Amino acid sequence: MNLYMLRHASAGVRRLNPLLDTRRPLDKEGKRHSLQLAYVLNSLKVSFDMVISSPLKRSLQTAQLVGTETGYEAKVLRSTALDPSATFDQFQRLLRECSAYENVLVVGHNPNITSFVGQLLVGPNGERTTAPVRLRKGTIGRISLQRGQATLQWLLDPRVVAALYATSTKSARRKTSRK
Repeated sequence: MNLYMLRHASAGVRRLNPLLDTRRPLDKEGKRHSLQLAYVLNSLKVSFDMVISSPLKRSLQTAQLVGTETGYEAKVLRSTALDPSATFDQFQRLLRECSAYENVLVVGHNPNITSFVGQLLVGPNGERTTAPVRLRKGTIGRISLQRGQATLQWLLDPRVVAALYATSTKSARRKTSRK
């Protein structure tokens, strides 16, 4: 299975009231980044068989924007295993349930999505470690899961996505002077 792990895009300032914070939507920057990320993923010929999101609004919006723009037509599934308070055991259960799919996108929150990436990676002697990984808002990583072992294939930071998007949307024609 190819597991694509995405931290939700920018959603502005955290709310003090936890109930209001669960309903916090993406801001303008977050929506723009999600669309740029989808464009870059399309350029890489990435498509998803399953898209799963945390039930919080900002993650769900990120998953819907990226999923829709990459051609995913089914409903985005919501899972508490991607909630900010979820445990690694809950996340592993979710992965076992999705093992029949080839390309799965999961969208979640910090600190647990970063922790899940670190815990999935296997140390040199096969022991479980928590690798130091940093996922900024809007970072996506591809992890290959083969027979219980996880291999990090790539990470796309939001700055890299913006640069790839900017260079790929410029005109291919050179500018010439008309004198």
